[in-house]
Amino acid sequence: MKCTRRVLPALLAAFLAAAPLIAAEKFTRKPPTAEDWTALAKLPDFTGVWEVMMGGPPRVAGRGAAPAAPRARAPRPQPSLTPEYAAKAKAEAAKPAGESESANCLPPGLPGIMNQPYPMEFLLTPGQVTIVIEAYSQVRHIYTDGRTLPADPDPKFYGTSVGHWDGDTLVAESVGFERVPRELTFPYSDKMKVVERFHLTDPDTMEIETTIVDPEALTKPFSMGTRTLKRHRSWTIAEYVCEENNRNFVDSQGKAGINLANPNAAPR
Repeated sequence: MKCTRRVLPALLAAFLAAAPLIAAEKFTRKPPTAEDWTALAKLPDFTGVWEVMMGGPPRVAGRGAAPAAPRARAPRPQPSLTPEYAAKAKAEAAKPAGESESANCLPPGLPGIMNQPYPMEFLLTPGQVTIVIEAYSQVRHIYTDGRTLPADPDPKFYGTSVGHWDGDTLVAESVGFERVPRELTFPYSDKMKVVERFHLTDPDTMEIETTIVDPEALTKPFSMGTRTLKRHRSWTIAEYVCEENNRNFVDSQGKAGINLANPNAAPR
């Protein structure tokens, strides 16, 4: 009982101290009005299913057609790391390569999830852009209802995303990231922010420019370049259940393996 008497007041004090912050970050969405829907109709048309272009021309024979041979890629730009994070990157590079977590159906976090070779569907509603990603059956929410980025976000695969319209460009800022693989080539801090700019270059072509901002890990913002998406108006998003045809398994010692002979009966 003595322990309980000490712990409960401490927990209560911690909760009361955090209460102003919780209240400040709370945002209540209002029901959309007719004016909201009218304003939405004036925005660029992002709706529909889009395919990330992987270097070749778009596929024209429908889903399942063999992709064109990729073009030769230019050398990837490298981030400018602070001395502390340059040392961390060097230490991580010296470690033996680990097993890919995606081999066991763990999806990549942002920004990696936006570069998967699978379609994604954009849905625009008042105050929100929803992106349904076929890869791993993932969903992103970009809130455009006027809320601000949280000061103390919960860590997530894709962070918390808040957006606004800069003319005909959707600008999305995301913060609060779980420590999961996210296709970055450098270590990042808890203060990392991912900034995305979505823009139509023609009615069925979208470009997404992604920039990483991290005051602890980077000496300057790092541009990851621009990805091009093509819209397929006749496509729909298919089911993607990674575990259903998962050829990967983990043995009794925790080591991952792959079974190519019988993918529906992987050892357990």
